[in-house]
Amino acid sequence: MAKLVYKIIKRCYIGVFLHLIMKDFKQIKLHLHKACTFYVNERLKTVTNTIESNQKDLLSETKSSAGDKHETGRAMLQLEMEKAGQQLATINDMKSVLSKIVVENISEKVCLGSLIITNKANYYLAISAGKLTVDAVDYFAVSTSSPIGKQLLGKKKGDIIAFNSAEIQIVI
Repeated sequence: MAKLVYKIIKRCYIGVFLHLIMKDFKQIKLHLHKACTFYVNERLKTVTNTIESNQKDLLSETKSSAGDKHETGRAMLQLEMEKAGQQLATINDMKSVLSKIVVENISEKVCLGSLIITNKANYYLAISAGKLTVDAVDYFAVSTSSPIGKQLLGKKKGDIIAFNSAEIQIVI
């Protein structure tokens, strides 16, 4: 009887412990998702400001006696506008990826929106936003099309991947 009670209590503690870990896991994912969204919004502000500034400059360009200089200036502004347009398209793609992530989802296999803890580093599979810190712990936000993202995709706890001449094991 005592062994049965012990097993039940042990199972309850393990259940509570796992619940707390998963709750923290979801909170970390939520923080990382918010950080990625902030990153995208900041990039959007920068690109929007660049576009607005270039549009003003294009409109204020007046024909001067140095015709070639004027045309070169307009051509440079036009190139900047095209570059900003490409950046805007990339930002919209990142927003689309983030909108597909359901933070509450937990999967056995690594997929979009997964938080991956390895023996080398921690990753959030979403968009390429670089190093993010949550509660003094570093995480790398990587996209599914990045080299490390491609390798992690579809893996599960215990799997090992080779990346940059290192063996990386998925811990959680």
